[in-house]
Order: sequence, then structure tokens, then C-alpha cells
Amino acid sequence: MAEDIKKTRYSDEELEEFRLIIEDMLGKARNEYNTLSQIVRHGGNNDIGDTSPSFKTVEDDGANQLTKEEAGQLAQRQYKFIKNLEAALVRIENKTYGVCRVTGQLIPKERLRLVPHATLTVEAKEMMAKQGKN
Repeated sequence: MAEDIKKTRYSDEELEEFRLIIEDMLGKARNEYNTLSQIVRHGGNNDIGDTSPSFKTVEDDGANQLTKEEAGQLAQRQYKFIKNLEAALVRIENKTYGVCRVTGQLIPKERLRLVPHATLTVEAKEMMAKQGKN
């Protein structure tokens, strides 16, 4: 256990585990981004080939439909998420993945599995929020 305390980076095996998680999320995020982008580009056309002019989200069980504007906002958020995941892959390649950019400590694996693009420990994030930085 003393090794874990002194550990300054994740092992190559651990980094590979995170890489697989990130690549899976990245594939799903890109698919969703492409779908949202199509809605933004073609959502208002209502041409013959468009039998479903709006995107129904899974969360709302199809009760609400996204407008072109909402799809655009979601696409922007998804694009940012994709860029963050791609940056995480670069950190894996550089073997700096999982190291808090404020404290230099390892971000717990549980947090990285939930938020694989995280660059801060929860404590560092809370500290920055209190200082009004983010």
C-alpha cells in the first residue's frame, strides 16, 4: 500500500484500461454529434427524404422533440466533450493522464471511470470553485 501513496502516474496497464473506456465514449459521442449536426443542417428542410425532421432524446421517452436551436446547443456541448476526450487520449500517450493539474496527485480511478476527461481531483475542483476559478 505504501507504493500507492508514492505513485506519481498510472501504470501502462491502467492507462490502457482508461484508453479503452475513452475510445468507447468517444465513438458514442461522435455518433451523437453527427446525428445532432444533421438535425441542425437538415432539420428545417422537411424535404421528401426527411421522414423524421426532429431528434427524439432517449431521456424523454420521445415525448419532446428537439428544435434546431436545441440540437445546435447540444451539438456544441458534444463537440467540446469530444475535444476533451481527445485531449485525454493525448495525456495517456504522454503518460500524464490521471494526474491532477493543480495538486499533482493522482485522480482516483473511480472518478476517472465516471469522468474520464477529468484533469482535477474533486478536492482541487472544489478549492478552485471557492476561489472563483474554473
